[in-house]
Amino acid sequence: MRVLVQRVQRASVTVGDAVVGGIGPGPGLCLFVGVTYGDTESVARQFAAKVWHLRIFEDGDGRINLSAADLGAPLLVVSQFTLYADTERGRRPSFTAAAAPELAEPLVDAMVDSLRELGATVSTGRFGAHMHVDLVNDGPFTLLLEQ
Repeated sequence: MRVLVQRVQRASVTVGDAVVGGIGPGPGLCLFVGVTYGDTESVARQFAAKVWHLRIFEDGDGRINLSAADLGAPLLVVSQFTLYADTERGRRPSFTAAAAPELAEPLVDAMVDSLRELGATVSTGRFGAHMHVDLVNDGPFTLLLEQ
């Protein structure tokens, strides 16, 4: 599993003409989640806990010392198979390392469910849809987590 974490001031996902998920204004996280073969529900739950407790927000002294859990910051989760693109050969990326939708969708859902169980307010994109993601990255602050 790979999760691209972006600290944001706001973020939203549009499918067609409809906004299907969004957070902000205010501090939050936009999570782009990629699933590969061999990932499990246990892995999804571990990533949820890691992201929720990752200390990437500033405290009152300006130090990066607070987590989304500490702030009650909302999260926007967007599935993104392209995180497993292989660009080593040629000019067209290969996506063979990205899990098939029937494996990936339940694991993204498991991550979302786990985040909610931890107390997070979570919005989502729509799995498998062509989505437009609009966000304001805060910092910018972007991390790639992978297992």
